[in-house]
Amino acid sequence: MNGRVDYLVTEEEINLTRGPSGLGFNIVGGTDQQYVSNDSGIYVSRIKENGAAALDGRLQEGDKILSVNGQDLKNLLHQDAVDLFRNAGYAVSLRVQHRLQVQNGPIGHRGEGEPNSIPIAMVLLPVFALTMVAAWAFMRYRQQL
Repeated sequence: MNGRVDYLVTEEEINLTRGPSGLGFNIVGGTDQQYVSNDSGIYVSRIKENGAAALDGRLQEGDKILSVNGQDLKNLLHQDAVDLFRNAGYAVSLRVQHRLQVQNGPIGHRGEGEPNSIPIAMVLLPVFALTMVAAWAFMRYRQQL
């Protein structure tokens, strides 16, 4: 692996209908509280269980919301973005940017917590077996002397 992380960036229009608990997600970000370094965008921090966003299924935590009902979210204070969502009405159209991490390097199975390595048991077990066979053969050889 080359140590670089690549992302596939896609945009999607998501239409939600406001439910009893609102749109069903929380946001972070804004010019006054950047969530991502050098980016004052508005991001989804949490999807509320059984909320409108969760029931729709397309909006994900970490998605960047680009616009609400066609209104751009660039350069807004956090509270202004919150107010925009609260006053967006019953049917809300979101323009969303999804960032999916793309695997870099060869494709294959990787063990949990072992990025790009063979599980240690797969190495140690044959080494132990060979050591035991060699020790047994050496002992047999010495008995014959």
